[in-house]
Amino acid sequence: MADNDRNNLKEQENPKPEDRPKGESDPKDEAGKQEESGTKGEAGRKDQGSGDKPEEGKDLKSRVKRLFRSRKVQVGMAVVVLVVGLLVWWYTSLWESTDDAQVNGHLNQISARVSGQVLKVNFENNQFVKAGMVLVELDQSDYRVAYDRALAEQAEAAATASAARVGVPITSVDTASQVAAARARVDNAKAGIVAAAKQHEAARARLEEARAYAAKAQSDLRRYTPLVNKDIISRQQYDQVQATAQAATASVEAADAAMRAAGQQAIQARGQLAQMQAELRTASTAPQQVRVARSRSQSALAELNRADSALKQAELNLGYTKVVAPVNGITGKKTVEIGQNVVPGQALAYVVPVDDVWVTANFKENQLRKIRPGQRVQIKVDAYDTKYDGYVENIGAASGARFSLFPPENATGNYVKVVQRIPVRIRFNAGQDPGHLLRPGMSVVPKVRVQ
Repeated sequence: MADNDRNNLKEQENPKPEDRPKGESDPKDEAGKQEESGTKGEAGRKDQGSGDKPEEGKDLKSRVKRLFRSRKVQVGMAVVVLVVGLLVWWYTSLWESTDDAQVNGHLNQISARVSGQVLKVNFENNQFVKAGMVLVELDQSDYRVAYDRALAEQAEAAATASAARVGVPITSVDTASQVAAARARVDNAKAGIVAAAKQHEAARARLEEARAYAAKAQSDLRRYTPLVNKDIISRQQYDQVQATAQAATASVEAADAAMRAAGQQAIQARGQLAQMQAELRTASTAPQQVRVARSRSQSALAELNRADSALKQAELNLGYTKVVAPVNGITGKKTVEIGQNVVPGQALAYVVPVDDVWVTANFKENQLRKIRPGQRVQIKVDAYDTKYDGYVENIGAASGARFSLFPPENATGNYVKVVQRIPVRIRFNAGQDPGHLLRPGMSVVPKVRVQ
């Protein structure tokens, strides 16, 4: 039975020619033909090899499966994974890094210190400028006039101060003569009062005399009036009497005015006496006058100092018409044009000193356990794919949220704990950026060596 089965298998493997389907060739004949003809080309070999690949692949997969099922291989692979994991953990524990970091620098604002019209602009955006370079020129006309006026006022104040300084010794010398002159004027005023009193008495006597003469003239006029009406006397005589009466009346008025004038002169003489006595008292205060002169000298000196300050301010304002670059750097955000009217404090542009930059890295608060100032840092700049060396300069005073416009109020509402970030300043080592390639705002990835 077994022999029959084996014969049947052989017949299935090598069927007889009459049992094969039409068009099917004998494998042995095909093999013979291949041996006689040899290799027919690269295409034939590829086709033949492709037929063997599935069997080889299956065999390889089975061997790999058996290999991975081996206990020793599994243990070895576990050991390798554990060692690699330990190495990775050890390496990562040496560094702390964050991608929330950027290059920072000073943005020096260029602004006008005086108002005026822009006459000239000497720079463009993204231009390198040196400290002291004139960037903007304003109209100087008004400030030139103000400077000239301040210069004239300063010269006048200087002359006044010089005169006041010289007048101090002159005042101290003249006080004695002023006292003597004041006493003489007092004596003259007294004599004038006596003379004015006598003149007043004389005027009073003349008034009495004029009044008496006027009374007589009026009496004559009254007597002559009925006589002229009766034609006893001539009209000429009456007119003469009437004129005499009028002249007498005028003499009374003149004498009265003269007496009043004499009285006013007496009053004026007494006033002059009081004035002279006051001048005498003033002249008697020689020490006080000297002190006053010295005070005036000091006041003139203070006025001179004020004029000097005004002159310096005018000179400064004249110089402020030329806006200069405060530092070496690259300009940006230019907003000034020729013909524009600017006011003090108005921003005209910015100058970024590219030789003074640093990194602000916002580390999570749980990353700061081992970060200390002075630790070494590797800084990768995304823009250039370049690494720089640096060190931790300092750690921020508070989290960024505390310095925000609306800081969080955890005491109100529902509280959700959020990991805060603390800014850490990282300084580049000197001499690593001679071409000034680093710009504020560039994204970087710093790694701090904490162990």
